[in-house]
Amino acid sequence: MGVEIKESPVSDAEFDAMQAFVHDYLAASVENEEEGGRMRWYPWHSAEYRFNHILNVVDISTDIARKEGANVDVTRVAALFHDIAKLEVEQDVHAEAGARIAREYLATHGDYPESFVDQVCRAIEDHSYQGDLSNLPLETQCLIEADILDKVGANGAALMLLRMGYESRTHMDAAEMVDRVIERGVDAEERVQSDTAESIVHQRLKRARWFQEWLEAEVAEMDADDSLDDVATGMGDS
Repeated sequence: MGVEIKESPVSDAEFDAMQAFVHDYLAASVENEEEGGRMRWYPWHSAEYRFNHILNVVDISTDIARKEGANVDVTRVAALFHDIAKLEVEQDVHAEAGARIAREYLATHGDYPESFVDQVCRAIEDHSYQGDLSNLPLETQCLIEADILDKVGANGAALMLLRMGYESRTHMDAAEMVDRVIERGVDAEERVQSDTAESIVHQRLKRARWFQEWLEAEVAEMDADDSLDDVATGMGDS
């Protein structure tokens, strides 16, 4: 069952203010680091990428929460803050750090019910949980499922291809990189619990598999053309 809060404690204006705070906090996390922020050496770990990921997770988790009967405000606020500390602390403590930031913000920017704040912070603290999601409150489950799903499908494939370019890889590695996205999707299928998340992961896996098929076929054609060019060049040199 979801958290029982009869009235929504977060207005749209308040949520917009939270969103602006998270955006500015991430930007400051990078600016305050002499070396450009933790993990800055990969472009998709920049403040811009991290904020975009957070907004994706907000959208996906809100959709799951509405359809599965979870408390939408707890879910979307937790999603908004879940990675706020990602660029300034180590991976294994970013969830706890994010929960502390969220608690301080909620305590100083409104009169939110204590039960609401506790549930939001608990969801943030537990969003890196690797066990059975059915053991968690529904709001935390929605957040984790959304966090997993953002890296699956077309979006996950695009991120992998960006990584290829950053690492100076050629098109020859593209199908392999997309295969990693598909593997991640298969893992996600096994982890998610809600019917809504299962539907999303199935759709996204289908898209990634279609793309991989087209990619493999076109790369094979390019490889064949390259081989013919090599043969023609060799005959011309003989």
